[in-house]
Amino acid sequence: MYIDIIIEVLMAILRFIMNPLLYVAALFAIYLGYRRVKRERRFFRIRILNGWSELISFVKINWIASLFISMIIVAVGLVIPSEFLLLLIVVSIASMIIFIFHLLSPIVTIAISFSVLVAMAYFGKSFTVFGFTFEGFSYEHGAAMTITLIAGMLLMLEARFIRLAGPKFASPVVEQTKRGRNAVAYFSKGIRFVPLFFIVPGDAIASYLPWWPQFTLGASEFSLVLFPFVFGFQQMTKRTLPVYFYPKYSRAIFILAQLVIIGGLASNFIPLIGVITLMSAAILRLLISLYYKIQERTDAYAVAPLSRGVIIAGVLPNSPAEKMGLVAGEVIRKVNGKDVFTESELYEALQVNAAHCRLEILNHQNEVRLAQHVVHSNDHYKIGLLLVN
Repeated sequence: MYIDIIIEVLMAILRFIMNPLLYVAALFAIYLGYRRVKRERRFFRIRILNGWSELISFVKINWIASLFISMIIVAVGLVIPSEFLLLLIVVSIASMIIFIFHLLSPIVTIAISFSVLVAMAYFGKSFTVFGFTFEGFSYEHGAAMTITLIAGMLLMLEARFIRLAGPKFASPVVEQTKRGRNAVAYFSKGIRFVPLFFIVPGDAIASYLPWWPQFTLGASEFSLVLFPFVFGFQQMTKRTLPVYFYPKYSRAIFILAQLVIIGGLASNFIPLIGVITLMSAAILRLLISLYYKIQERTDAYAVAPLSRGVIIAGVLPNSPAEKMGLVAGEVIRKVNGKDVFTESELYEALQVNAAHCRLEILNHQNEVRLAQHVVHSNDHYKIGLLLVN
């Protein structure tokens, strides 16, 4: 019995390695890094993060969340039709190709795949791609509950990813205000995957687990599939600094995830509730993105030239500026005791004492603080600051 289980797990891992979605998503993670670096060099003549940062973030798996959700899926017996996973690959790749990562939200890709297959069953349609026949399935017999619960859990992971990755990959973009002055907006675009064990109808798991699974979709034998679930996001912020914007954005998504899980549990009694929950949540998720996009579409910039000092647009990693705790949106008023109002004045003041810099900073709460650092010969000559002219 144990040998059969080990073989089934190994087969699930093999299916994971052979999944084209994993490699297509990895290529897009590399492409995102390339575009970000190119954009930063265009505006500031230097990159902020390494060009491989998006790929590194992509392959960093949250194993705790992955194992936790997989254990729930397997232990409870939440069965997913294999047609659904295959269509999910197609929908996810299509969303990446058109480069609209709002559509890569798990609730959106799941809702699209689910609705297509349910509609196919309702109208009695099917189609064949590369020798595989896609047939629809009924949302009853556990399908609505299973898929809605999984969507809710993945939506929670998306909220956490946005909260962490949004500020990290917020790349400054120089724009012109209506008055013709330079200002800075921040663009974030990220992609991530989480490996999850799914149960699909098949012939690999035999009667040595007679109690499992609970929701059968009309089948009696099952297989395990390790599936790389891909999700992503994109957002431009102007009036709100990324460090404050993304916690609010992710909180709205987390609340939506809780509502989806509640709807999934209710669909155990009335399956139609699960269908309504999925469709409504997908629309609400897109509306959340639209709402925050409209909120940030303004001529009021959080980072724009000021008359009271030099405002920071960005800070390079491992630079003196980062070691002094400087962050985007703070205003440098004095350098080595001299008032500064332009970038050239700031760097002139830095040369007053080439071995030490002492800054007077106005933080986000408009409170004055002091920061100082010993400048070493191998430190960045601009102490790692990206400034707005």
